Amino acid sequence: MIEVEIKGVALSLETAAGLFSPRQADRGTLAMLSCVDFAPGAKVLDLGCGCGLVGLLAAKLCGEENVVMCDIDPLAVDVARKNALRNGVGGVKIVLSDGFRALDDAGFDLILSNPPYQSDFSVAKGFIEKGFNRLKLGGRMMMVTKRREWYRNKLAAVFGGVKVREVDGYFVFEAQRRGPSYANRRGFIK
Repeated sequence: MIEVEIKGVALSLETAAGLFSPRQADRGTLAMLSCVDFAPGAKVLDLGCGCGLVGLLAAKLCGEENVVMCDIDPLAVDVARKNALRNGVGGVKIVLSDGFRALDDAGFDLILSNPPYQSDFSVAKGFIEKGFNRLKLGGRMMMVTKRREWYRNKLAAVFGGVKVREVDGYFVFEAQRRGPSYANRRGFIK
């Protein structure tokens, strides 16, 4: 069980062996959340939700009806559903999905992700490229990793720019959708 308070919101989270960071709230995730401003009514996607920390915090601050959470791991989806009920936000939408494959929702104000950056970049590449099209104009994607260059370059190529902050040894990336198509297709990136 993880007990955590973030942005004045107390969460109690069940975890399980085999899930990401099963003993404590992940430092990278906490670094990312320290950079996020949640607005009431904002539509938020927790991409790769794990036990649900990010999505449940968003549900508490933005309204559970505005939050979608997804993960490729059936165990993560099951634990996230239990945690949503445990924390009084059972109305969040939680979907078993490999990235965006089984997810129909779009028009997000905010997509948040702590991608599996220790492996190859194919998962993150899909998250960034597909995520761009799921954001509304003005919507933002935020990611956290220990690797800077690849993520900075990829997000800048797709979004036309990226803000990078270093927090507690992690890099927090924030990119905003400013147009209908990828930046490198509009001539922003050469």
